[in-house]
Amino acid sequence: MAHPLSANPKIFIQIIRWTLLITPVAILVGSLNAFFLWILSTATATRVDNPWLIYLLPLAGIVIVYCYRNLGKNSEGGNNLIMDEIHQPGAGIPTRMGPLVLITTVITHLFGGSAGREGTAVQIGGATTHWLARLFKLNEADTRLILISGVAAGFGAVFGTPLTGAIFALEVLAIGRLRYDAIIPALFAAILADFVCSALGAHHTHYRIDFLQNITLFDQVLKVDLWLMVKIIIGSVAFGLAGYLFGELTHAFKDIFKATLKNPYVIVVTGGLIVIGLTQWIGNYDYIGLGVYSTREGGVSILSAFQEGGAEWYSWALKLLLTAITLAAGYKGGEVTPLFFVGATLGNTMAWLLGAPVDLFAALGFLAVFAAATNTPLACTIMGVELFGADHMLYFAIACYTAYYFSGHTGIYSSQRVAVPKLFDDEGAPKITHKLGELRETHSSLLKALVKKFSK
Repeated sequence: MAHPLSANPKIFIQIIRWTLLITPVAILVGSLNAFFLWILSTATATRVDNPWLIYLLPLAGIVIVYCYRNLGKNSEGGNNLIMDEIHQPGAGIPTRMGPLVLITTVITHLFGGSAGREGTAVQIGGATTHWLARLFKLNEADTRLILISGVAAGFGAVFGTPLTGAIFALEVLAIGRLRYDAIIPALFAAILADFVCSALGAHHTHYRIDFLQNITLFDQVLKVDLWLMVKIIIGSVAFGLAGYLFGELTHAFKDIFKATLKNPYVIVVTGGLIVIGLTQWIGNYDYIGLGVYSTREGGVSILSAFQEGGAEWYSWALKLLLTAITLAAGYKGGEVTPLFFVGATLGNTMAWLLGAPVDLFAALGFLAVFAAATNTPLACTIMGVELFGADHMLYFAIACYTAYYFSGHTGIYSSQRVAVPKLFDDEGAPKITHKLGELRETHSSLLKALVKKFSK
């Protein structure tokens, strides 16, 4: 039998063509994300040195809302707009989305909002690639592929995880389904964008797990500690419920704000005042901003959660609450880094409750809460390998898939489709084909039902 490539030389032409198309995408996205990480770091350092800036958060919110209402066109759709354009092209992605979300995310962090950076990186990638698609006059099929590549490039560059970025861009579009038609351009874009971002001086946080496993039975070395695995499953149920709670609480706050305050300027000011009030009640600034590093001696952060006593038992709930309010009120930024904080600190608490290794459980929570809230367990398992090494890959997978299952049909992206439901009917046939946002409207959760009752 002849080799398939001998009968189809067009494959080589396609590879060359996509290499030429993806190269400018990756260089642009990598460069923009390097600049974004630098200016975000500068804004965070400025806020830490000038804690009084948090009192200007409501004014900053007014600026953000004004920018999106008067300059943003349909940029307010954010990541969901990019997903919709990939699934069904037509609405278009405004080029202004990239610079607008970059500026407003920096404003959010400068004045003390609790948000992340992944959403910004993905939107920079989506807006840039859609502009290039128009410039290159690509058809709908090619535009879809290059948009997925832009998402992969943005995610891979901002976290320094190119393989995760490529898988995430494919997995996040629809629950339970991966379409590998875009894997080559997405992987190439993520690798090159990460290379460019790193070459321009962007620094990524380094994590480590010191826990080493040495289990023997009948003088044979075992790869799995069954008792530890039971603890991981129990902890991962909690991680899944935390991911569920994050998504539902963010949507619930949005619904409450719209039903009661209605005016977006009033909403963003109220949200800012709530964040200020909660921060003063807490008594420190550990739970605003990214939360990767602690801003004070003995403070709580993602990195501190990997150490025994590095988080309070309620740390995860405070970060979850502040982030949900910040994003629901209209401030800009991503959800992923706050989810890392929620997961790592919850993992720290679960390790204490279950008598398990703290650093391992912090890492598992870090990955699994993200997997639950975004419905991307495969990407999060791979992220575990890229960030923490492959020694505990099996535990990463168990945690991510368990949390994914227990998060239900909810998530932080309303435009995510349900291709294969997590639960089947008696005949085993999937029946749900809606977006998560549509599913939430037709199948009210407890929080959604309470919001409807409260809004009447």
